[in-house]
Amino acid sequence: MSTVSEALSSAKVIFGEIVPLVYRMAIKPPPEDAIDNLPTRLAKTASECPNKTATIFEGRSITWGELDHRVSQVAQALRDRGVTFGDTVSLMMDNRIEFIESMFGIMRAGAAVSLINTNLHGAQLAHCVSTTKAKAIIVGSEHGEVVGDIKAECELEEGKDFLMVADADTPATPNWAVDFSAELENTTPIAESLIPPVRQKDPALYIFTSGTTGMPKATIQKQSRQTLFCDLGYRVGWKLERDDTVYICLPLYHATGLCIGFLAAMNVGATVVLRRKFSASNFLADVREHNCNAFVYIGELCRYLLAQPAKPDDGNNPLQKITGNGLRPDIWMEFKQRFQIPKIYEFYGASEGNTTFMNFFNRDKTIGASIVPPTLVQYDVAKDEIVRDENGFCKKVEPGEPGLLLGPITKSTEFVGYTDREATENKILRNVFKQGDAYFNTGDLIKMVDAGFALGMKHFQFVDRVGDTFRWKGENCSTNEVGEIINGHPDIDVCNVYGVEVPGTDGRAGMAALVLREGASFDSESVSKLVEKDLATYARPVFIRILQEQQLTGTFKLQKGDLREAAFHPGKVSDELYVWKPGASGYEKLDGEFYEKIMAGEAGY
Repeated sequence: MSTVSEALSSAKVIFGEIVPLVYRMAIKPPPEDAIDNLPTRLAKTASECPNKTATIFEGRSITWGELDHRVSQVAQALRDRGVTFGDTVSLMMDNRIEFIESMFGIMRAGAAVSLINTNLHGAQLAHCVSTTKAKAIIVGSEHGEVVGDIKAECELEEGKDFLMVADADTPATPNWAVDFSAELENTTPIAESLIPPVRQKDPALYIFTSGTTGMPKATIQKQSRQTLFCDLGYRVGWKLERDDTVYICLPLYHATGLCIGFLAAMNVGATVVLRRKFSASNFLADVREHNCNAFVYIGELCRYLLAQPAKPDDGNNPLQKITGNGLRPDIWMEFKQRFQIPKIYEFYGASEGNTTFMNFFNRDKTIGASIVPPTLVQYDVAKDEIVRDENGFCKKVEPGEPGLLLGPITKSTEFVGYTDREATENKILRNVFKQGDAYFNTGDLIKMVDAGFALGMKHFQFVDRVGDTFRWKGENCSTNEVGEIINGHPDIDVCNVYGVEVPGTDGRAGMAALVLREGASFDSESVSKLVEKDLATYARPVFIRILQEQQLTGTFKLQKGDLREAAFHPGKVSDELYVWKPGASGYEKLDGEFYEKIMAGEAGY
């Protein structure tokens, strides 16, 4: 939208459709006891368009009617195994049709789904399976080996609670798991009378987030939040319709691909072209082959696409509207123009957050307007702390200045939090502007920007994350979590992890400053093995710096400001520097030649 007249023509849409949703979400939420949930939404779509293609994946397809039937089979099979209302079942599987069948089947049985990040292994994976007290885990056979490695650490019974779903070219079901695929073929769909009446207030999903401390935390996602995503997808933002075809290559264990993408498509009966993993080289071919007019992105994905060699016909594709988050201003226009995408509906929101932004007007370089007026407070990035006045209260920023985004916690903007009560409390700021108030701390800096004519709605732009989290390869990583694992090495005394900027990439790469135990030397081989074994690839520190001693703040916290500023730059660091190069098997010393490649954006990260 580029003219005032175009904006005015949308006023009817904005006030006729967005305002009722704002009323629903921020003023009068749906009754908590209303029986409305994701499986009932699926059943409704299946009844309206049973023969419409629901999902296309690797040469296979399934209609909405067939999908609903398979979901009921999964629900009955789980019921036969004792899964019922109030239980939780973990799900670890690649993007594929069986993921969708399993997820909805778990919920139709009355249980909540704990979505496991498929990059996890070792202690992190065992923690995620155990923390939600899962009664069983459905495992894609492509991840059977990593689950097998930690099965003894889970409170699950071998041969009974590990339900294996076959994937192409993977080994047969091991003796510690159940061949769930074969079991489903002989299961009749669950009877309507046996489906538990799941309400809006009941948990639908557990989506894990790194947060800022400790192991991954399970955010509690109520049915009401997920059905709202269903409604938002066709009434606000990119306004999906039944005739649309949506390309999803983001992992379904994360909210962006699942909630913003698949749930919105499911609610209207649009077709989803699902890819196991994102491939920059195959992206346009896929989109063209299936005539996809919509897709869901994260900023890193867009940057990878731009990194592909430009071709004269890049703009010759069916894409008309896209939605996602993290598309940074420095590449926004280049991406939009190269691939000739008319409408970009950037949004902002966290899985557990209570504040949301949407680019309703398709304005460039903005996360859009907030449904609830945002609260931005002053933040001292160098000291890594909130600025407070003489009375101890927070200070709001001036218009246009970056500020820490806080979400007011009220009855209509609740913060449900995590399964871990202490982790939930750590995300709440109290006595922010007055005694007794409470706000959700997003940990993000944003600022107000001029978006032109937008019916008086103030627009904002994402600036950066703060605190003990860095974002790399589209994933938020806890510095404390990474540090705790590396501290397990016998030669390391203290590990201080932080994020550093790498030219030509989004987010920040992990970097670890290490103090070795007295008399020890840095053993790159053993440290590399530890990191590779216990950390997902995106959480693995790209750089390592060897310190003689750690620097502490006045409150005895690990000092990060100077370390972030010096980063991996030899001109600012006299200590030994190591790097994990793309495609390498471990850390090696950072030399001048590779440093220059990094700074030129040619290192391959």
